[in-house]
Amino acid sequence: MVSGFLSANLQMAQWQELQKLDSDLQGRVSQLYERKFPREIRQCLRVSIESQDWDLAAEDENKASTCFHALLVHLEELWNRSFQENNILQGPDFPGMKDYLLKHFEDTPLNLAVILSESLKEEKKILSSASEAQGCSSPAINQKWKELDNNVNELKRQTLEAKKEMKSLEYLNENLDFIQSAWQSQVEQHIGLAQSHAVVEEECLKRTNFITQTKQMVVQQILNILHLAQKIVATLTDVELPEWKRRQQMACIGSPADACLDHLQKWFTTVAETLLRVREQLQKMQDQNKKYNSVDAYSLPEVEQFALSLFTKLLANALVVEKQPIMSSLPQRPLILKTGVRFSVTVRFLANLPEFKCLLKVKPVFDKDVKEATTLKGFRHFDFNKDDSKVLDVDSPCGGLVAEFGHMSLKECKARNKGAYENRQVVTEELHIIMFVTGFQHAGLEFNIEASSLPVVVITSTNQVANAWASLMWSNMLSASEPRNLSLFVDPPPLTWQQLSQVLSWQFVSVGQRELDENQLSMLRHKIVDDPDGLVHWSNFSKNENAWIWIDGILDLIKRHLVDLWRVGSIMGFVSRERTEVLLREKQAGTFLLRFSESNKDGAISFSWVDRCNGDTHVHAVDPYTKNELQLMSLPVTLHRYSLRAQRMHRNPLIYLYPDIHIDAAFGRYYNTSAKFRNGYVTRNNHPISENPTPPPSPPREMPIVDMDMDIDLRLPDIDVFPDLFAWQYSPTY
Repeated sequence: MVSGFLSANLQMAQWQELQKLDSDLQGRVSQLYERKFPREIRQCLRVSIESQDWDLAAEDENKASTCFHALLVHLEELWNRSFQENNILQGPDFPGMKDYLLKHFEDTPLNLAVILSESLKEEKKILSSASEAQGCSSPAINQKWKELDNNVNELKRQTLEAKKEMKSLEYLNENLDFIQSAWQSQVEQHIGLAQSHAVVEEECLKRTNFITQTKQMVVQQILNILHLAQKIVATLTDVELPEWKRRQQMACIGSPADACLDHLQKWFTTVAETLLRVREQLQKMQDQNKKYNSVDAYSLPEVEQFALSLFTKLLANALVVEKQPIMSSLPQRPLILKTGVRFSVTVRFLANLPEFKCLLKVKPVFDKDVKEATTLKGFRHFDFNKDDSKVLDVDSPCGGLVAEFGHMSLKECKARNKGAYENRQVVTEELHIIMFVTGFQHAGLEFNIEASSLPVVVITSTNQVANAWASLMWSNMLSASEPRNLSLFVDPPPLTWQQLSQVLSWQFVSVGQRELDENQLSMLRHKIVDDPDGLVHWSNFSKNENAWIWIDGILDLIKRHLVDLWRVGSIMGFVSRERTEVLLREKQAGTFLLRFSESNKDGAISFSWVDRCNGDTHVHAVDPYTKNELQLMSLPVTLHRYSLRAQRMHRNPLIYLYPDIHIDAAFGRYYNTSAKFRNGYVTRNNHPISENPTPPPSPPREMPIVDMDMDIDLRLPDIDVFPDLFAWQYSPTY
C-alpha cells in the first residue's frame, strides 16, 4: 500500500517537474501537444490526468470512457470552485475546455486515451534526458561526456582565435599592398625619392616576413583545430553514435535506456560549424595568396583536403532514424509492420546548421541493396503504397532538422525471386530494413548519405504479433553492429540466459513497471533452459515448446487486468508448485500467494493458501482465472469475496497475502463496497465458492513439474449457459 501511494504521488508530480526544465526542453514538451491536445488542458487537469492509467485505457474502450468522464467530472469541480471563489474572469476557460473535450472525444474516448498514453511516456523521456544532463547517469558516462564537452568547447575557442588572426592577416596584407602601391606612385612623380628606395624596400621586406610568419601561425592554428576535430569526429562517429544506436536498439525492445539525441546533435552541430568556418578561412587565405602573389608555404590545398575529409565523414554519419518504424496500434512493440496499416518513422540530421535547412530531401527505400532479396528463395518483396519523400526542415521547438513520415504503409509485391538456396524462414522470422537516402550538395561538396532503420518484421495478420516480437527481441539482442544480418533466422544463434533474462525482464517493466526478481527469473530459467552451458536455443524459446507464447499471454494478462497489483509487488507470479508449498507451509493459516498458470498459454492467474486442520497442514490451490473471468470480476474483488462452503458454513480462507500482509491492507482500495443501481434495481453480487477442498496431490519427483491449475475448479458458471447471471459489471474504485 505504501509503495503504491508513493508511486502515485511521484507520478502526479510529473507536470510540475516538467515546468522546472530549461527552455529547450520546454519546447519539446510543447511539441508533444501541438496539433494533438491543448497544453492548457494538460496543465489544468494535470492531477486527474496523471492519476489514471491511460496505457490500459488505450487498449480498453470501456476504461477509456471511464477515464474520459473522470476528466469531465474533475473539470466540473474546478469550474464550481472557481465560481465560488469569484475567479471566473481571471481563471482558465473551463467552459471552453469542456466544449473542446466533448466535441473531439465524447464519441471517441479511445483516441484521447492513446494521445495521453503516448504523451505521458514522452514526458517521462524528457524528464529522463534532463536528469541525465544533470548528472543522474553513471559516473563513467558523465566523465566521458564532460571530456567531450571540454574538447568541443576548446575547438570553438581555437576557431575564434584563428578567425581573429585571419582578420589580422588580412589587414597586414592590405596595409603592405597600400604602402607598395603608394610608394611606387610617388617614385614615378618625384625622381628624387629614388634614393630612399632601398629604405622602403627594406621596410616592405620586414612587413612581408611578418606576414609570412603570421600566415604560418594561422595555418598552424588551423592544423591544430583540424587535429582536435579529427579526434572529436572519430569519437562521435565511431563511439558515441554507435553507442546511441545500441541504446535506441535496446529501448525498442523494452529497455529503460534513454535514446535522447540532444547531446549528439549539439556536438555534431558544433563540429560541423567549426569545419565549415575553417574551410571558409582556408579559402580566404588561398584567395589572398593569389591576390597578393604570396608564397604558399604550407600547401593549403592539402590542408583544405584534410578539412574536407573530416567534414564529409561527419556529415555522412549525421542522418539518423530518430524514431523507428511503429504502428500506433502497437505503441509498445515498434518494428512490427502490418501490410496495409499505417505506420510512422522520423529521421533527423544531427548537423543542425541554418545552411542545411531545406537542403536535404530524404527518400525511404524498402530493402535497398539487401542481398537476402536475391539469395533467399521465397523472400517476400514489399514496397510503399506511395512515394513519401520529405525535406528536412526545422520542425521542432528545439530547432532540429527533422522529417516525420507519418502516413507510410506497405504493400506486398507478388513477384518472388529464385534464390540461391532454400528459405527456411517463416513470415515472422523474415527481417527487412527501410533505408533513408539523400544527396548532399553544398559549398562544392556532393555526396550521398544513407541511414537505415533497425530490422523490421512484416506481418499479414494480428495473430502473428507475438511471434514477430520474439524474433525482434532475439535479433536485436544478438545483432549490435551494422550492416544487419537479415538472414539470422536461417540458422539462429542461441542466446545466453543472461541476455534472455534481461530482455524478458524489460517486457515486464514496459507493461507493468516492475522487473522480474531473482526468484522469478530462476523459475523461468528452470522452465526454459535445458542446455548444460546455459544457452537458450531459438527452437526451445519460440518454436517447439513455445515458452514465449506462454510468457506473452501473461504479459497481456498483466496489461489488461493486473497492472497495479504487479507494480506494487502483490503478485509473486512466477513460482513453481513445489516452491509454493515450501513457502506456505511455514506460514500461519490463511496465508496465500498469487501465481501465474503454467498450463494456460493465453495467460491466467491462480492463488494458493495454507490451511491447518486437526494438526495437519494442507496447501490448497484453485483453478486459474482467465482474462474473460477477470473482465467480469477483478482479482481483488474475487479474493475478497471468495469463500469455502462446508457443512452449510461459509468462510473466506484467504487472510494474509504472503508473507504477512492482511488481505484488506493489500487489496482494500480496490473493493467496491457501495451498492450499484441499474434500471432501478440493486445489482447482485456473485461470490466464488469452493466446496470442501482437499490438498492437491504432490507429483513424483522424477516427473516434470505439473501445474497446480486443475486441482479445484472455482471458475464461475458458463456464461453461455447462465447469461443473466453475468449481466452486471464491476468497476474497481481507485
